[in-house]
Amino acid sequence: MNIRKIKFIATVLMALPLLAVALFNFNAPAVQAISPDDDATVALYKAKCQACHGPAAAKSYDPEMAIEEQVEVIMKGKKGEKPPYMPAFEAKGITTEQATALAEHMKKLRTPPE
Repeated sequence: MNIRKIKFIATVLMALPLLAVALFNFNAPAVQAISPDDDATVALYKAKCQACHGPAAAKSYDPEMAIEEQVEVIMKGKKGEKPPYMPAFEAKGITTEQATALAEHMKKLRTPPE
């Protein structure tokens, strides 16, 4: 085997992983179902919501509000009577699906078990 063939094989072997990443886009986020009870939703509530709303969603939360309205407030924020105001989480990377799961999770926290 001459030096040209060795260089060619080395170049191809180095280029294959780059080609695989470009073709298969390994960094694409995985699509997953989001539910009010899943661990990701519970962790998101604890990280983003619990500080203001409390562990049982007892503070500054109206469980009678429609889920769609709650999602809108989570995504766009809301200025209340006094601070702290509800921030807009859409700009912080929360998706509509995550906001829906959070709203349903908060409603379940406030609903007494049967």
